[in-house]
Amino acid sequence: MAHPFPPGLTPSEVAFLAEMEMVTIVPRQRLESIDLLGGKTPALRPPHRCQVPLWLALLLKKQKRANIVPPPWLHPASLQSIIHREKVEDPAAFSPPPPAPSRPNALGMSRRIHDPNDGVSPPFLPSCTADAPSGYLPYHWQEVAEALLAHAGDDMPASAGEVRGLLRDLAEVRAAKMRSSTSGFEGFGDAGVSLTGVGAMELAENRAFVLGVVDGVRTLGASAEAARREEEEIEGRTGGTGRGRRDEFDDSDEDMGI
Repeated sequence: MAHPFPPGLTPSEVAFLAEMEMVTIVPRQRLESIDLLGGKTPALRPPHRCQVPLWLALLLKKQKRANIVPPPWLHPASLQSIIHREKVEDPAAFSPPPPAPSRPNALGMSRRIHDPNDGVSPPFLPSCTADAPSGYLPYHWQEVAEALLAHAGDDMPASAGEVRGLLRDLAEVRAAKMRSSTSGFEGFGDAGVSLTGVGAMELAENRAFVLGVVDGVRTLGASAEAARREEEEIEGRTGGTGRGRRDEFDDSDEDMGI
């Protein structure tokens, strides 16, 4: 029996998963640690900053117990630099994801905190906290930005309208880039699409479009292959010169007495 649901995550499911992203808050009231399935939350001691999941930060913000510190990539200057990179510096590729955090070792050399071989990938790195690097879009950038603008607009580094406008421009540029990237499938070859730097919501929203293009190209390729095989069979029967077809016409003329 066919599965009733489409493949992949839906946008609502992606938005739900994005609530597990860690963000930075400034507590306004004292609150002891809470035992959760993922572990204990840090104890809130104003005015010391701490990192909590996005869903908890939104709940505390709604209860007026904390303020949310927006990540550096959500500042207007950072969004403008990302848009400039997407449009001018590298219009054919998406902006790269944030690099893994690093710290100096005893020899004064930089060392990554997360080893690439330990199975930790960028979507699960703390890329939405106040310590996140500026100028890089995290994996859940659309979902986190929408949640913060909707529920913590007064904590934004600029007016909500300005930030929304920059996010809208960025989303339009990347959506057009996603649509144009499927032109590589037109050659019926082994072309592919690089998804480095593409966010989770962008994948969920464009999955149906990309799969539709792939299915259409596959259908056209099958039709072209069938036509090519039919021509090869005809050439094989006629010796590749078309003489057999002319002989059939001559025989039919003789039968009709012409």
